[in-house]
Amino acid sequence: MSTLAYRRVLLKLSGEALMGDEDYGIDPKVIGRLAREVIEARDAGAEVALVIGGGNIFRGAGLAAGGMDRVTGDQMGMLATVINALAMQDALEKLGAKCRVMSAIKINDVCEDYIRRRAVRHLEKGRITIFAAGTGNPFFTTDSGAALRAIEIGADLLLKATKVDGVYDRDPKKHADARRYDTLTYDEVIARDLQVMDTAAFALCRDSRLPLRIFDMSQPGVLLKILRGADIGTLVTAAP
Repeated sequence: MSTLAYRRVLLKLSGEALMGDEDYGIDPKVIGRLAREVIEARDAGAEVALVIGGGNIFRGAGLAAGGMDRVTGDQMGMLATVINALAMQDALEKLGAKCRVMSAIKINDVCEDYIRRRAVRHLEKGRITIFAAGTGNPFFTTDSGAALRAIEIGADLLLKATKVDGVYDRDPKKHADARRYDTLTYDEVIARDLQVMDTAAFALCRDSRLPLRIFDMSQPGVLLKILRGADIGTLVTAAP
């Protein structure tokens, strides 16, 4: 077994990543493939935590744009992330993994409350741990929730899975000459307004000197390759 470059990681998945080719909800084939990738990483010796967005079900900002109260919309979005977390837990457990879902809002009949020390203990025991409901507060995205949880659990790396193979200077789907960055600093990302995560998430990672790798999760085996040190996607770090 190859030596891992990272011992403890947090993987951020978008809710849309669970849809596959569907227009809404969760594609069982897609969530099953993602679960196998996560288990492969865990079996290689990594401690793996997850944060999953809720955009495949509800997106608070979008609902607010349509006239709904923003706080109510964001609370609905938090509940959507709990739904996705429970779906991922089911997919992982069907494959024999031990998994815990921990929520930033109290919903004790279906998952645990988020308690940092308990979360770290789950990871130390080899349990895949899914953090749901973002930060538990409106006006914060699940990207910010992922950055916050990664820092709290002492992750060595924050992984952001996207549909493109890294960070580009402009949309590669619209511009054939778009340039991909191999490395960036957080200050460069913020200054250039490269909106692959929200600014609050970048600032959290920068201030805690937490490295972030942005990559395309659709390639089989890519997660384990990154954990073994492969230079895939774009690495964002604090300035030297």
